[in-house]
Amino acid sequence: MNSYGVEFGDRQAFGKLLRAAGEIEGLERIRFTSPHPAAFTDDVIDAMAETPSVMPQLHMPLQSGSDRILKAMRRSYRSERFLGIIERVRERIPHAAITTDIIVGFPGETDEDFEDTMRVVEQSRFSGAFTFQYSIREGTLAATMENQVPKEVVQERYNRLIALQERISLEENQKQVGREVELLVSVGEGKKDAETHRLTGRAQDNRLVHFEVTPGSEIPRPGDAVTVTITHAAPFHLLADDPTAQPLRIRRTRGGDAWDRAQSESCAVPSAASDGAPRAVSLGLPTLRVGV
Repeated sequence: MNSYGVEFGDRQAFGKLLRAAGEIEGLERIRFTSPHPAAFTDDVIDAMAETPSVMPQLHMPLQSGSDRILKAMRRSYRSERFLGIIERVRERIPHAAITTDIIVGFPGETDEDFEDTMRVVEQSRFSGAFTFQYSIREGTLAATMENQVPKEVVQERYNRLIALQERISLEENQKQVGREVELLVSVGEGKKDAETHRLTGRAQDNRLVHFEVTPGSEIPRPGDAVTVTITHAAPFHLLADDPTAQPLRIRRTRGGDAWDRAQSESCAVPSAASDGAPRAVSLGLPTLRVGV
């Protein structure tokens, strides 16, 4: 993804693309995912830091903290480069939330290799990590490698990694308590929203926040922005409850408008059309567009 531009001779094209996207009116947030550490350049970090709509969040796969295992995986970067990128991102974007992918139990992984991964995770202070246990996949080179790690060893290492990352995630989330953040309201991400009388949104750094809808507040639409203060932290989410019961501060957005239109169309309710434009005819069934 971040190698965009190489094919036409501009290695800084991806950073330019981020800046150009940031000029689009009404585009609230921009996020990209899984840049390759080997091709991650400082001009992209600068574009992230200097473009307000680019979210202060980076998801960059680590896979393993062991250089020996990275080589066996045929990854073209090493742990030192990975840590260097994180350091430079945090220098330019101090509140950046960094997440990653990690595989445990790749063939040949020793206790020492796994400890290297634990060390890099501790140093990186990820706000979250997608962790996976290696399993044999037919047709891959790794499936035929020697020294497949026993399942019980993989499970034990996986449990240790999960425990470490949950501790770090909680510690990093606890730093958010007391901060005022703007959320984009989402839909379907809060499993207990109905019973807790909360809604859910994503902060600028993509952290998941469940927030209270105080009595008398207007109900924000998915895609609208609300400003809240974080009151509680857990490893995988944050809470924003207002003990003063003040009405929600809501900023209506084009995303919320789009949600309204989508809901109207799904119910066969004609959306507004400008003079002379084809109008929808409601039949109590899917919308029919005359002249389209």
